[in-house]
Amino acid sequence: MEYTINKLAGLSGVSTRTLRYYDRIGLLPPSGLLPNGYRIYRDREVDLLQQILFYRELDMPLDEIRRILSDPAYDPDTALASHLISLRAQEKRIGTLITTLEKTLSAQKGGTIMQDNEKFEGFKKDLIRENEEKYGAEIRARFGDETIDASNRKVMNMTKTDYEDTKTLETRLNETIRKAFETGDPRGSLAMEAAALHREWLMRYWTEYSPEAHKGLAEGYVSDPRFTAYYDKIAPGCAVFLRDAIAAYVETGEGK
Repeated sequence: MEYTINKLAGLSGVSTRTLRYYDRIGLLPPSGLLPNGYRIYRDREVDLLQQILFYRELDMPLDEIRRILSDPAYDPDTALASHLISLRAQEKRIGTLITTLEKTLSAQKGGTIMQDNEKFEGFKKDLIRENEEKYGAEIRARFGDETIDASNRKVMNMTKTDYEDTKTLETRLNETIRKAFETGDPRGSLAMEAAALHREWLMRYWTEYSPEAHKGLAEGYVSDPRFTAYYDKIAPGCAVFLRDAIAAYVETGEGK
């Protein structure tokens, strides 16, 4: 099949303006041009656009998507399987939220009595499930089943206040990382504050702190594109900056 830019836009729901932008940044060049100068897209570009849209659903930055798709080792079948796992995790998360919302509405109408811990039970279970499905194999191989099971129990034992404080801390952490990144100095005072906050945030989930484990986790933020995409949403390059800041925090003895 061959598609002009207008037909591809109609097929995919992506605007022609966005398709032109994808072409301009080298993310989705057309397969060629017609004699009248119109862009033409074929099966390969259609499949590639589908992959791009899957990654965008995961909030991955365009630069990161382009890096992944241009990697010679990129395998579309493996990528599709990964997308399916992510979507199923989202499906379960939405199901949990729906159940919690239904219970809340019923309680507000006087149909049932909903305890405070129930209001947050779904969110905590969902947090554990998503983490297990995305990273379970890797973190269990690295830290062991006993450590991860203990961490999951710690999350489930969070009170309403604990849960809300952790979310507030996460917001503060990301804002401090952004401000530290703007200084350009991963060994500066703001970077050390960000690393210390990152340690504090980790200890909401970890049962024991280890400087070596902290540093090793930060290395994963750069080597694993899923983590890189999360921190680079703050600003492109934040994952590398945070890794370097945590390394400096550990090496200078701040992390002891």
